[in-house]
Amino acid sequence: MSVTWSNRILARPDVGAFAAALAIFVFFLAVAPSLRSADSFFTVLYQSSVIGIVAVGVGLLMIGGEFDLSAGVIVYSAGLVNSMFCWYLGVNLWIGALLSLIFCLTVGLLNGWLVMRTGIPSFLITLGTFFVLQGANLGVTKLVTGSVSSTDISGIDGFSSLRAGFASSFTIGTVTVWYTVLFWLVFIVLATWILQRTRIGNWIFAVGGAADSARAAGVPVVRTKIGLFMGVSFLGWFVGMHQLYRFNTLQAGGGVGNEFLYIIAAVVGGTLLTGGFGSVIGVAIGAFIFGMTSLGIVYAGWDPNWFKAFLGVMLLLAVLVNLYIKRIFTARRAS
Repeated sequence: MSVTWSNRILARPDVGAFAAALAIFVFFLAVAPSLRSADSFFTVLYQSSVIGIVAVGVGLLMIGGEFDLSAGVIVYSAGLVNSMFCWYLGVNLWIGALLSLIFCLTVGLLNGWLVMRTGIPSFLITLGTFFVLQGANLGVTKLVTGSVSSTDISGIDGFSSLRAGFASSFTIGTVTVWYTVLFWLVFIVLATWILQRTRIGNWIFAVGGAADSARAAGVPVVRTKIGLFMGVSFLGWFVGMHQLYRFNTLQAGGGVGNEFLYIIAAVVGGTLLTGGFGSVIGVAIGAFIFGMTSLGIVYAGWDPNWFKAFLGVMLLLAVLVNLYIKRIFTARRAS
């Protein structure tokens, strides 16, 4: 009976990520004394949330058996569409934010439709979208503003209310808590509920594990996968709004490489690259590991160039651990 109980624990997709997060947390507490303060801890949470919000959508998409390599760039596309449209035409920023949302959802819809319509792997479809968005971000921004950064939008109507909604913080004593951390928690809870407690969650696991079998069982494979791509785009839009209204301006070349951080957060969190297995809690833990490591290295006074080497090691270890956990999970289902 104890073996069965231990196998159940080990078969959870997030157990490896939790163990890794605990070990890394204790390690950095020991080597970086400045990380022990509450203010530093909430700074880590903020850093994690900026990656973690989009990683929630990317994780769900990967459980559904697909990838989105345009997720990093679309964050900045969202902010640039909002910023440049309103600055050039002199209209309220709320109109630009709505237009930006429609734009991002359309990109997600197009990604999903092309993947399902053509049968081309989502890796290639979204790689193409990545280059289109990256080039458009740079080219259109240079054409409109004459530089590779958007203009300061703080003087345009609607800025104050949008900043309050997307880029506000509050203090508890000496600790600054960004609302993005709270939104991240909301998205985690909502996505976990969808994945574990609803029919849509069953569809996501089904289309990721065996799309043909799911289709034969009546699962709406096309709608499910397109919805997942649109979910990634929506969360990318949300973070894009935060970045824009926190800093008032954006660099057109930003976001390149972040798509790999989202994927790493999902894989470290126990999501299989082959689809059909994973958890939102695990993805959140993976994002927390990212935030803790990226700032922990700085707080420890080490060369931050080692950060990506650490990410590579974590990714390789996570793949091995996930493979072992999947074998336990498969064996438990067969017995």
